[in-house]
Amino acid sequence: MLFVRSAGRLKPTAAAVELNARLDTLFDALDLIDGPVESGREHLRIIAPPTFANRFLAEHMSVFLKVHPDYYLSIDFGTTEDVIEGVFSARFDLGIIGVEPTRAGTKLVPFRRSTAVVAMLPDHPLAAFSEIEPTVLHGFDLIAQSYRQARRAQLEKLFHHFKVKPRIVAEATSSLAAAELVLAGLGVAIINPFPISGQYLGDLVFRPFPSALSYQSYFIVPENRPVARVSRHFMRHIRLNTPKDTFSHIV
Repeated sequence: MLFVRSAGRLKPTAAAVELNARLDTLFDALDLIDGPVESGREHLRIIAPPTFANRFLAEHMSVFLKVHPDYYLSIDFGTTEDVIEGVFSARFDLGIIGVEPTRAGTKLVPFRRSTAVVAMLPDHPLAAFSEIEPTVLHGFDLIAQSYRQARRAQLEKLFHHFKVKPRIVAEATSSLAAAELVLAGLGVAIINPFPISGQYLGDLVFRPFPSALSYQSYFIVPENRPVARVSRHFMRHIRLNTPKDTFSHIV
């Protein structure tokens, strides 16, 4: 365990401090390879889908810049394809995504692994369950992922196997959009809980969805050019300062 909660705040454990010290040595060595820092503020250009570019990255950027005022960060958002193309074309230095694409010219750095959950309002009938088996969803209003998402086909196959027919009332192209539709009272949604679950605490409840559905989040960095010093430092900051949650774990 790297963090504990005390008086509403996360504090690093001894293990986190030890890990940080070990990483300091590694990053210092990498900095020496880079050579001396050029004059002026180092600029990190980040791109991510709205699910990450929303509160998750905003909070990390705020803390990071307080610790590293010599850096300058900018952020943009787009689809997963936009993220990959942006890093590949060198318009951005670092991307974060929650799917598993492959493309020459970019490198995936595993960050977080999570398992599917069902998101719902606290007063929804399914909130009484400790976990939601696929058969339980029969007849309930469901916000599904768009057909262009690979997860939709996996869910359709799963429902067919269990002979389950939830009532599809809407579609969403991201976990963030699905969570907002759940919050609006349209039904429940099967989503990737990271980093959504930490952003909607108190507004939505999340129940494990036992299935083969799992998700992995990645940093995307260029494959054909060195990873910038500021990119390495920011990735390290996110790894060390993302709180532990019930549904995901660091890779």
